[in-house]
Amino acid sequence: MAPSPSSYHHGDLRQTLIREAETLLAEGGEEALSLRKLADRVGVSRTAAYHHFKDKHDLLVAVAERGFEQLNALLVSEQGGSTQGNPLERLSRAVAAYIDFALNEAARYELMFGSAFWRQEPDEQLQRRARESFRFYAGLLGELHEAGVLAKPEDPLRLAQVMWASVHGLVKLAHDGILVRTSDLHDIARYAVLRLLGPVSPDLSTTGVMPVPS
Repeated sequence: MAPSPSSYHHGDLRQTLIREAETLLAEGGEEALSLRKLADRVGVSRTAAYHHFKDKHDLLVAVAERGFEQLNALLVSEQGGSTQGNPLERLSRAVAAYIDFALNEAARYELMFGSAFWRQEPDEQLQRRARESFRFYAGLLGELHEAGVLAKPEDPLRLAQVMWASVHGLVKLAHDGILVRTSDLHDIARYAVLRLLGPVSPDLSTTGVMPVPS
């Protein structure tokens, strides 16, 4: 049974609405999600829901922003909370984590990168949050450049952009049903990253990097 409206604190209700919206999104996509349905499902008045989100778009922005927050936290956690260690291995773990998030949270991932947030009705705060994950990759490429793994003429920023485009493209192929085996996605991503980086110095061996799931 859903808690009564009076049992929610201000912040609790907002977060509850966002979490339940994520569930509705996963179950039926954006078309299945509305503030009225969400309020009924949570067990609060529609007025209470509209107090936190002015419309459906506002709600979707909040869902997408939380998605980027979780993705960014996942990328950081995969590094063990440290900036030390083999940067190539850390990059490989980050790419694998990104792919797994995109596959496990397909509906949210599609929402996060949907054109409504990037062309039709851009939200500056959401876009800043989204760029944090790209800066994470750019930072790792910068470390590889400083470590001498990348050739000096290489531009770490441009390389990070190409790498992200490649991984994002793989995810889209999976979402469209063209590539369906997770092991294939990880294997292709590993191959793409290593090809982009070129020859790797012996002290940054790729042995054991980005394992392909069984």
